[in-house]
Amino acid sequence: MQRLNYFFIGTAAIALSSSLTQPASAQAAYGSYIGVGPTVGLSRDAAGDGRQLGATIAVRYKILEAPFSLRTQAFIGENTAVVPSVSYDVPLTWQTDAYIGAGIVFANGNTPSPVGDQVSFALQPGIDYVIPNSNTVIFGNAVIAFDAFRNGGGNAISIQGGVGLRFR
Repeated sequence: MQRLNYFFIGTAAIALSSSLTQPASAQAAYGSYIGVGPTVGLSRDAAGDGRQLGATIAVRYKILEAPFSLRTQAFIGENTAVVPSVSYDVPLTWQTDAYIGAGIVFANGNTPSPVGDQVSFALQPGIDYVIPNSNTVIFGNAVIAFDAFRNGGGNAISIQGGVGLRFR
């Protein structure tokens, strides 16, 4: 009888402990940030313009408890462009998010920016990494702008990365 009591107590303890613990799962790397870094425009229009080095200013506003972020990147090169987008964030680890965003390229002027020279639809795959125990973010992404050049040339692709400071 005493062995049966030990069996029930042990079974109850195991059941209770397993119901109190939840499996570990990665959370999105919380925090909004603003960052700067270099950008490389990889594409050219029909006149051969567009491939260039430049700078980017990146802003991410993380919507807490939802896997979405509002993002904006400003591209500064031979000309400027702004790309606001909405992204779906996928946590890879406690500090790392991969994401895919969709947005619009707003370019001005007659010469191409790193992402083209006309208003166009864009996709933005990327990754954010928060350095542990700090407010520092390392980011990298690509912007693929469709039908991005006035003078033909098709799509514009740029790659950028940089360092940011979390503010929330």
